Amino acid sequence: MALRIAYFGQAAFGRDVLVRLLKAGHEIAGVYAPPTKPGGKADPLAEEAEKRGLALFRHAAMRLKSGEPIASRIAEHAALRADLNVLAFVTMILPAEIVDAPRLGSLCFHPSLLPKFRGGSALAWQIISGEREAGVTVFKPDAGVDTGPIVVQSDPVPILPHHTAASLYFESLYALGVDATALAVARVADGSATYTPQDESRASFQGLVNDAAGCIDWSRSAAEIDCQIRGCDPNPGAHARLGAQTVRLFGATLAEGFDFAAPPGTVIGLDAKGARIAAKGGALHIAKLKLGSGAKLAAAESGITVGARLSNGDVA
Repeated sequence: MALRIAYFGQAAFGRDVLVRLLKAGHEIAGVYAPPTKPGGKADPLAEEAEKRGLALFRHAAMRLKSGEPIASRIAEHAALRADLNVLAFVTMILPAEIVDAPRLGSLCFHPSLLPKFRGGSALAWQIISGEREAGVTVFKPDAGVDTGPIVVQSDPVPILPHHTAASLYFESLYALGVDATALAVARVADGSATYTPQDESRASFQGLVNDAAGCIDWSRSAAEIDCQIRGCDPNPGAHARLGAQTVRLFGATLAEGFDFAAPPGTVIGLDAKGARIAAKGGALHIAKLKLGSGAKLAAAESGITVGARLSNGDVA
């Protein structure tokens, strides 16, 4: 059975899920994508919607600063007469008056194996926390944050030693997410969907990954810092200090199982492939650095030198 869908998303992921739903024969009543920022790139989902002549809505928010829903947004959504909302890649918080309005409710994509790693930075926290496996979930949202019943969940996939938040998404979770979202919609459409409550005993919630989460403490192990750097790559970039400057580290590779005479945080090698930095129980090979407000550069071009010692990060 084809459904009439109100679609919320952004970026290439949002575009690709939209295309899958259209190919499956569903009717897209309207597409909600974020507005383009001044000087920013065009949004692939918005471009696809315009190309196909779909009704396109580009709102920065669905709520007033007070938290109250914007009445005109609710009326606009109600006029679409959607059977189902699909939230493919959504960063804004939608009011219950929109989430619960369609007769079949809403489906929401999330890049973790819920109930673990709820929250808006689930991808990053899985790597920072040293998880060995990741996956995706499509659930029916309720009043909580990523707490609703599960409709589709992927099998686990490995988090590999080179994975950053970006590469884990694009190499593994992106395709899983497109498939899982399309499958969840198909099951709702044919009436075969089941709604499995999340096991609260296994639940975890993490806040957004910010500079506090990326603040490197060189008393931690090399393995822990490696996970931190990869989880904060590309944003916000895990950071330490070099004198008065903040230094952000990217492209980490871990070498474990030995200790260096140099104190943790000391640059002990530098070549065209990157900087090698001593850490507790191993070393970190860092491909790129960003010093202060400068550009992200290959470590060998950043100006850092062998013998330089990085101190703990400072979020103040």
